[in-house]
Amino acid sequence: MPEKWLQIKGDPSIREFLFQQSRVEGAFDSELDRVHQIAHALLSSKGAFHLKIHYSSSQLTCWFADDAYRYRVYVKEEVLAPGFLDQFRECNMSHLQPLVNSDDVTAILDEFKRLRMTDKNIYMRNGSINRINGMVGMTFSCDGAHYIDHKTFFNQLDNFGTCDVGIESRSAAAAA
Repeated sequence: MPEKWLQIKGDPSIREFLFQQSRVEGAFDSELDRVHQIAHALLSSKGAFHLKIHYSSSQLTCWFADDAYRYRVYVKEEVLAPGFLDQFRECNMSHLQPLVNSDDVTAILDEFKRLRMTDKNIYMRNGSINRINGMVGMTFSCDGAHYIDHKTFFNQLDNFGTCDVGIESRSAAAAA
């Protein structure tokens, strides 16, 4: 894992047609605050140490401290069903000395919401939080990915969601 920030540029063909596409509202988008409340509960009290929210496909992928070698995938119908969190026992992870605390999880999820909803062309497709190693991962509509420690994430918020596309490219795409 990178110590500070790793940016990976994705498929050039996706980047080429970035401004010919726009975000389509998915099931998680219409319930975004609720999804983030569920994600926060999983990370802060239900034993998930790593969680990835797939906004575009409306699924959660979770790794739990009591079964770290297996990930679990939950689709929108499961996540949004009443009582979803009831299947998970309370689990304190303080013995693992997580680098990301509960308040940081809230702040990261708030930024994920901003990055998902602010721009119709450049938007977050998925985001992940790993409480133990302190990493935040994000993939954007331009197929660019970032892996960054949570402290640097908070210091670099203005740099996310740009996909290295300048104002000139945006203006040219709008004029076309």
